[in-house]
Amino acid sequence: MTTAVLALQDAALSLDGNAGRVDILHDITLTVNKGETLGLIGPSGSGKSSLLMLMAGLEQATHGQIMALGQDLTDMDEDALARFRRDSMGVVFQNFHLIPTMTALENVATPLELAGHKDAFDRAEQELDAVGLSHRRDHYPAQLSGGEQQRVALARASAPRPQILLADEPTGNLDETNGAAIVDLLFGLRRKYDATLVLVTHSHSLAERCDRVVRLRDGRIAEETRQEAAE
Repeated sequence: MTTAVLALQDAALSLDGNAGRVDILHDITLTVNKGETLGLIGPSGSGKSSLLMLMAGLEQATHGQIMALGQDLTDMDEDALARFRRDSMGVVFQNFHLIPTMTALENVATPLELAGHKDAFDRAEQELDAVGLSHRRDHYPAQLSGGEQQRVALARASAPRPQILLADEPTGNLDETNGAAIVDLLFGLRRKYDATLVLVTHSHSLAERCDRVVRLRDGRIAEETRQEAAE
């Protein structure tokens, strides 16, 4: 029996801009099951990153419902959403969002410390080792290459052993070689922790590694495709 980890029902997102109200997403109904890998593709401006932000609770739906691990994200305030992400989600962005004044080890350990893990630094070391960066643990982000910074971001996202991994164009700022390595690590971490992965990408070859691909167009789901052989 499949278990829904993420379930969106008629979810919509509108934002106020300089030119007035802009409708970003329209009545999205989508379910992502436990252990599934889902690729979100579509042209720029189609709403795929906004959809990922709704799943992460980083944007609040204008209407509709978003359930994650049985919890209603649309009914949570900002503090509750932050706690939920801390405990249950790992989020990886195109821009690495590392804290520049902290070492690689401190960047990975800090969320664990905030969550009350007494072994935060031990776990952080293990995760840096898992992404091949144990030798760079004491380096600051400015001393690391783009590929290395994204490896630190991956280690930080996976350190809490999240049930849900969300990645928004994780290879967008990397060259082909580093991008391929990051993708391999991302899928490897998903398998290691039996997590559910939702991946926003412009790359069709990367999307084809997922179990299922959802194509967005103009803020709506235009097509869904299930892959015969994922990863």
